[in-house]
Amino acid sequence: MNSLKLILLKPKYFSVTWVFASLNILIGTWVLYIPYVKEKLELNDSEIGFALFCLALGILVFLPLVPYIIKKIGLGKYTIIGVILFAIAFIGPLVAVNYISLCLSLFIVGIFSGSTDVAMNTLVSEIEKQDDNNFMSSAHGFFSLGGVIGAMLGSILMTFFILPVYHMMIIASCVIAINLWLSKHYINIKESNTSEEKKTFQLSAFKPLLVIAFLAFVIMISEGAIEHWSTLYLLEVVEISQKNLAGLAFILFSTTMTLGRFFGDGISKKTGSIGIILLGCLLASIGYLGVLFNEFIVTVFGFGLIGLGLSVIVPELFRIAGKTHGVSASTSISFVSGVGFMGFLIGPVALGFISDIYSLKMSFLVLFVLTVFALITSLFKLKKTVIRV
Repeated sequence: MNSLKLILLKPKYFSVTWVFASLNILIGTWVLYIPYVKEKLELNDSEIGFALFCLALGILVFLPLVPYIIKKIGLGKYTIIGVILFAIAFIGPLVAVNYISLCLSLFIVGIFSGSTDVAMNTLVSEIEKQDDNNFMSSAHGFFSLGGVIGAMLGSILMTFFILPVYHMMIIASCVIAINLWLSKHYINIKESNTSEEKKTFQLSAFKPLLVIAFLAFVIMISEGAIEHWSTLYLLEVVEISQKNLAGLAFILFSTTMTLGRFFGDGISKKTGSIGIILLGCLLASIGYLGVLFNEFIVTVFGFGLIGLGLSVIVPELFRIAGKTHGVSASTSISFVSGVGFMGFLIGPVALGFISDIYSLKMSFLVLFVLTVFALITSLFKLKKTVIRV
């Protein structure tokens, strides 16, 4: 919690972590209106899934260019530019007049989502090196907090707007204004020049990382899927009558995810890496049982339990990966996070296709089975991996 205190007391740290929150405030608002877009354009679940994949595709296509752009423009400057463009881009999906324009607009959102994500994480890393302080984990906690703010505020405000685009325009304007005001604390920060080190390593060194990467892949499938499909689950499977309550699942999921990330380091010291991963998988599995129960209160509580369980797993997997022998920490963590990110992208798309063929409930049953499999894998395989790394 020392890093959280640092963020709340020092404007430079708060201004950067607020960028994390801002991205998910916008995402949390968009999630509320996925059912609206689906109904407006008369789309099925697989079509929505592919549209969301276009967002992921935008991220992947543009990522290789981001380091070059950051060096040309400047790290702090591109961070604020990225937030502004991301906020403006999210208006596009809500004014899309057909399926093609929806996919194109989400692709553009993905471009600025990925580039801003790289910029803000690099900015935190740069400040950590300059000031010799660690606050990366808490910064990601603020990302989760942003989802809570976006979904909660959106659930209240959406009843006051005839057209969702007006709601998004208000949120985007507020995000831009606040970040412009705070950006004075980091806008002149530049990425430090580092000499590239060329080191040879054997591919066998990556073998211990395969189990870790697999677990990251499975867990982040759930993270991506719940972010985009929890609202529709309450509407289509639980069949709630009040649409403004559809965001409660995502709100509680993001809230418990935030709390888990803020307190996870302390729990990890007491239980150890394997212990906290097993506990996280167990809590998430129980949470999925609650979701599949299909009773409003139990389902919403289940989403909250899933968020609490998932929150502690991926950071702990990164911690283990960073200790791998024969591979640098940056390389091993990049490998695990890259595989995990693929799961995050595939999750929403896969759920869309499974839902279209069978049902949305079947999609969440698959997520439950995957989480139980992750629990079993952690129990029998992870200990050997930890010993080897």
